[in-house]
Order: sequence, then structure tokens, then C-alpha cells
Amino acid sequence: MQPFAGRAAVAGIGMTTLSRESGLSELELAAEAGRAACADAGIAPREVDAVLSYHLNDSAPVVQVARALGIERLGWHNDIAGGGTQAASILGDAAMLIHCGLARNVLVYRALNGRSGRRMNTVSTGPQERFTYGLAGPIPLFALAATRYLHDTGLTDEHLHAVVAQSRQNAKTNPRALRREPLELADYLSRPYVCTPLRTVDCCQETDGACALLVSGVLDGPRVRAVVRGGGPGCSAMDRAPDVTAVFSAYVAPMLWEASGMRPSDVDVALLYDAYSWLVPRQLEDFGLVAREELGAYLLERRHAWVNPHGGLLSEGYVHGLNNVAQAVRELRSGGEVALVTGFGGSYGSAALLVR
Repeated sequence: MQPFAGRAAVAGIGMTTLSRESGLSELELAAEAGRAACADAGIAPREVDAVLSYHLNDSAPVVQVARALGIERLGWHNDIAGGGTQAASILGDAAMLIHCGLARNVLVYRALNGRSGRRMNTVSTGPQERFTYGLAGPIPLFALAATRYLHDTGLTDEHLHAVVAQSRQNAKTNPRALRREPLELADYLSRPYVCTPLRTVDCCQETDGACALLVSGVLDGPRVRAVVRGGGPGCSAMDRAPDVTAVFSAYVAPMLWEASGMRPSDVDVALLYDAYSWLVPRQLEDFGLVAREELGAYLLERRHAWVNPHGGLLSEGYVHGLNNVAQAVRELRSGGEVALVTGFGGSYGSAALLVR
């Protein structure tokens, strides 16, 4: 067990409206979500003594957010450089601050204008000499890995459709969700490719919005049981990878079960980072939730309906994965026992277990 296991609780969650054009600055979005998280936890913003956020140079700095919230005495604070890999592991950063006695109430937020401002699908994958010719952004990079994964598993367009269509079905009753309409197979197949085998609907939403969590050592709420972070030479380093399909979950899943003392069968709700549809079966397999040979039938029979019950990043919206963590808290508040949340960044990422 990790030393901080069970010592920190997610006592409050807050979100702004998710949209394609917020009309607000990232600072305004972050402050709105932060106030909502504090109110949900039953404290005033001035009782926050640490602030953490992650970003890709597309957000408001923590000191500005603290000032906007009226936090007069700011203790530990950090702007963490990074994207989806941080969505789960930032819980570990907050829990460690609490365990070490450096903070009592930690505000965690992610704010971005991901549609009207800087769009994630235009972010470069890095120096092009390191990659196969033509991989000019994240979608081509992960589409190449997806092509190999579908080949290896025998999964087809029909299975990817099942992932996306179920996310729409799950989002149907979620008023926050940007996409709630049904998606029939014929409609799915008619959508244009962004980069084969990924169609437009296989990719997560581009969203303006903010999400915040209030992680506390003195308030009650779902507890942080375990958090892990790691990776290896998979689809983020294809020139050195023995397996280009190996996403973060191939590396962090064994670490998570060892750190938590728990098993896959203990999980009753999974909030999987679904930036692209093929990542859902890949993570189900890696975390030991579904065997590879069972994936095809599992998806077509929609037995994955328990995954991302709010619609996930494919349908609710994309707040760089932190909105999935907020949903994990909602699920545990309403009767769930153990929630798995993940953070994807190619072959590097993170995972956490929250318990009621």
C-alpha cells in the first residue's frame, strides 16, 4: 500500500458549462469551476491552502486563479506541464501533499478553450525526424497504433462503432454532454475519416470548459486508494517500440494492482480516458477487465455500458480527462464502491483507484 492511501478524499467537484465557444477566458472558467468545487465541499475558497493544475500552455496560471478566488495565503502551488497523462496522477500529487502535512485542502483544476482557442488536434507530436513521415499531430500518431491494434485483435469498424454508440447512449441523460444523439451503424460508417481507421466520431470532443476538484485531508468524500504513473516505448515512441499499440495501460495496470492491493474484479465503475474509441478495448484488456479473446463479443453485446456512464470524452466533453475524475466521484457518491480512473498520453499515463 502507498503511504498516502486513504488519507485524502475528493470532497468537492465543480464544472462549468461545456461548450464549443465559451466566450470566457481560461481564468474565468477556472475560477468558476474552483468556486463550484469549494461550494460542493462546503468550504470557502480562502480555506484552500494548495492549488495544482496541468496544462499545455493553454490555461490560466495557478497564482492568477488563486488571486481570482480570494485565496490570500497561498501555500504549495504548481502548474504541471502535461496533458491527459496528468488526469489521474494529479490526484496522487494532491494526496502526497496532504500525507506530508503540506496542505489540508488542495484545489485541482483544468481549464481550457479547446474549441474556440487552442485546438488539441493541431498540437505537434514533436521533432518530425523522430517519427514516421506524415505524423504531424496526435490523431495520425494514434491512428497508426490503432490500425495495428485492430489487426492484432480482429476488431473492426463495427466494434469501434459499438464504443462510440454506447458513449452516446450513456450521455443521453447527462445534461452536461455535448453529444447525446443516437449513432446508428450506417451513420457511423458515413462519417468522414480524420486518419484511418479513425473517423470524426472516433475522436473526443473539442471543448471549452473547466473542471475542478477539492481534495482534502480533513473533509469526507471518496478516498484516494492508489495512484500510479509510468510508461514505456509504445505508441508515443514508435521508432523504438517493439509494440506500437502499447498504450500507457500496458505499463501502469500491473503497478496499480500491486500498489492498491486490489483486483480487477473489485472495480464496479471504470472511467477510461477515451480520447479515441480504440482506447476503450485496449484499456479493458490491459487492466484485466476483459480478456482479449472476449473483446469482440463484449463490445457488440454492449456489455461495456458500465464504462464511462456519463458519455466520457467522446460524448460528454473534453476537459483533458479531469471531467472523468469528477464523474468517478459522482458514481461513488451514488452507491459505487470502487472507481478506476485513467489518464492517457500515448504510451505514458496514469491511473487511480477511488473508493467509497
